[in-house]
Amino acid sequence: MRLRGTACAAAGLLLALVTGCTGGAEDGAPATSPAPARTTGESPRATPAPGPADPVSLPALMRREHTGSGLRLGDVLDRNSAYTRHAVTYEANGLTISGIMNIPEGRGPFPALVLAHGYIDPDVYLSGQGMPREQDRLARGGHVVLHTDYRNHARSDKDPDNDVNLRLGYTEDVIGAALALRNSGRPEIDGDRIGLFGRSMGGGVVYNTLVVAPGLFDAAVAYAPVSARPQENIDHFQRPDGDPLVAEIEEKHGTPEEDPAFWRGVSPLTYADRVSEPLLIQHGTADDTCPLAWSREAAAAFGDAGKDVELRTVPGEGHTFGPRWAAEMDVTEAFFARHLR
Repeated sequence: MRLRGTACAAAGLLLALVTGCTGGAEDGAPATSPAPARTTGESPRATPAPGPADPVSLPALMRREHTGSGLRLGDVLDRNSAYTRHAVTYEANGLTISGIMNIPEGRGPFPALVLAHGYIDPDVYLSGQGMPREQDRLARGGHVVLHTDYRNHARSDKDPDNDVNLRLGYTEDVIGAALALRNSGRPEIDGDRIGLFGRSMGGGVVYNTLVVAPGLFDAAVAYAPVSARPQENIDHFQRPDGDPLVAEIEEKHGTPEEDPAFWRGVSPLTYADRVSEPLLIQHGTADDTCPLAWSREAAAAFGDAGKDVELRTVPGEGHTFGPRWAAEMDVTEAFFARHLR
């Protein structure tokens, strides 16, 4: 099932993390956890959003009518034999969001991918800064690549409550990107073939998008993702650094001990049965930024819910992947080729 035009879709729960790169190479094929077999050809049925919902929650975002439109190509930033790189803006739920778009040379329409980058301090972030290798590789492979900057980044509009509200707005921006692509009317873009690719913090965007907006994307990849339990991200990344935002979050929303219902309502694992898209998770065994155990738990939860999920554990690779990056991108492109038809 595909959502078209204005869609009831989006959400994301992300928490700051320090980007890291651990090296290390080990021979051996990545271990793969196969997807559970589907028992019927029926479309998956998602549970409805429970209610009443806390306004800062995944159920609240399930109920919201999200919009994405007004995709505008700005300056040409680069041009090579394979693609042209543009500055872009689009509208997402009333905010203007900036980003970059790579458009392949040749005859379209091309399948499109929305890229959700990992954490980079918004104070130093430059438009299109995240996932540069992936942007180039995927455009050379014949995909329109829209890399969103998120709100509060680069030339995007500001949202002063975004941080204390667990950065749910980032995934609204990603959902808006998909809708803007679909509604653009541009001949280069095939609005019926759209995938989502998020790394690290952007992997959290992927999880939340799949449970809030089943059917919006055709397939999704989470690459070295953060935890699907937001309190773990706080405890792992923010609390040890004495981030003052932690106190603000807990003052507004309570701790997991004080308000367990709130924290269940912001974890995509709570709503794993809503997912309808195939999901590929790739995670290095030597990742010391986002523990592999987080991806194992997420894959198990989606698998237990009967979803089409595959976890590839990549021996010796750290958080950003090094020697095996190209091989894993082969896997990523093959995955999208199967599902973006």
